[in-house]
Amino acid sequence: MHGDVIARLREYMPLIGPIHTAGVPGRGEIDDTQEMNYPGLMRALIELGYTGYVGQEFIPTRDLVASLAQGVQICDV
Repeated sequence: MHGDVIARLREYMPLIGPIHTAGVPGRGEIDDTQEMNYPGLMRALIELGYTGYVGQEFIPTRDLVASLAQGVQICDV
């Protein structure tokens, strides 16, 4: 998406199915060490009327349950 994810969401929303999360780069946890701003992306999805699922598909690099709980908290806007 060349760094313009929210604009692409707006443009292609009618074609978008489930949303999946993962850190960028490396597909790790979606914490504040990653390039993607997931709270901002989740707010944009709400603004656009998205009612589908958000799957946490990162590759955990630490405790699995703690990483998943953190990912859910980050995306719960």
